[in-house]
Amino acid sequence: MMGLLSSKENPTPIVRLNKVVPFKHTRVYAKLEWYNPFGAVKDRVANNLILDAEERGLLSSGKKLVEATSGNTGIGLALVGNLKGYSLRTPLSDQIPVEKRTVLRFFGAEVIELDDALCPLPGAPEGAIARARETAQTEDEFEILDQYINEANPGAHYRTTGPEIWRQTQGHITHFVAGLGTCGTITGTGRFLKEQNRAVKVLGVAPEDGHDIPGVRSKRQLGQTELYHPEEYDAEVDVSDEEAYDLCLRLNREESIVAGPSSGMNLAGAFKLVPDEPGNVVVVIFCDNIFKYASSVLRHFPELRPPGKSDESDSGAPSRNEQFLANLVENLKNPHDSIRVKDLNVQLESSARPVLLDIRSEEHFAESHIPGSINIPQDDLSDRSAELPDDRDAAIVTVCNIGKFSKYATLFLKSKGYRNVRSAKGGLDEWVRKGFQTTNAVVAANDSQ
Repeated sequence: MMGLLSSKENPTPIVRLNKVVPFKHTRVYAKLEWYNPFGAVKDRVANNLILDAEERGLLSSGKKLVEATSGNTGIGLALVGNLKGYSLRTPLSDQIPVEKRTVLRFFGAEVIELDDALCPLPGAPEGAIARARETAQTEDEFEILDQYINEANPGAHYRTTGPEIWRQTQGHITHFVAGLGTCGTITGTGRFLKEQNRAVKVLGVAPEDGHDIPGVRSKRQLGQTELYHPEEYDAEVDVSDEEAYDLCLRLNREESIVAGPSSGMNLAGAFKLVPDEPGNVVVVIFCDNIFKYASSVLRHFPELRPPGKSDESDSGAPSRNEQFLANLVENLKNPHDSIRVKDLNVQLESSARPVLLDIRSEEHFAESHIPGSINIPQDDLSDRSAELPDDRDAAIVTVCNIGKFSKYATLFLKSKGYRNVRSAKGGLDEWVRKGFQTTNAVVAANDSQ
């Protein structure tokens, strides 16, 4: 297997970018990670996670792997596992592109789709990472490799990516740029490069909150990623979806480089962070190619929808009604229709306590919820509207796992005439991340007795 992965004899290529680069002096190179055997930078990590677990005696024939993923690590683990006799169960977000979820099943993985953030968040009580860790704790046949805390993740890049870049640039690299996801790539590669030359700048690129770029995390989401070491990086910058996808399109059309959206994000970050000076040699990680993201492309470039297709007949693209609804939901991010959890916590301790409406499933509510919440699952809101306050001016805050579906519930309640409804930003995940109290149904029942 190692012979297939990037190595001294067979590294992934770096190519110089020419047409999209705004610089006169600075040279910019893309490291094309889809030349790994399974199509992504995460192949390095998947292989090293398994090798490390084998060396530590954690894996034996017939052992089952469980790992949360935003797609590429899961693909790598599934295919390396197929070679070595390890099956894979992967909890993941239902927001991950359908292309990735489909090929994971095609490769033999057991895929469990959850209402979670696009990229799984450590600390989310009902999220993909929590589900994977719980499975490993309660079911003896499963082993979790846990790419979010496992030093074998950055170790893969320290062993392979860093040395490759150093050799390919003949030691002339001045800036290294990578996206911030699990942070294995930037941390491992950066450590190696700085050992060779402390002057090399290690630069991180993150998406904005609410992004649509699989595999990376916004600054807010990075707080509980244990491989995120900002003290080891020289600078970081945020990039919007629009900037990332527009540059992704240009890379494909102008440079004929079939890069995916995270590659566009990384390159946009490089343009913001690197000065145009003689002698600058920049290497940017291009994580994977565009072919896994057709459904994402149609969301951002609806004009690419096949001609002659009605909106409703094209399952990959949103209809006009879906686009209109998405705009309404996006507008609810304003401070009048949403509330930060730290402000919600203050209000819950005051006389102006709002009605806290948790719209998650009964099972998730029973596992963990904000004290004093009432539970009406989103699908039951219409049938159980009689349980809502009679007063249409009553203050109501809707809560879900990550702040996504609570916006839809807010719209529903406004349509019922409620005038003071807001959704909790970041949902229960953000509440937990801030360290605020939660309870479960058993505790709540005992407290009421």
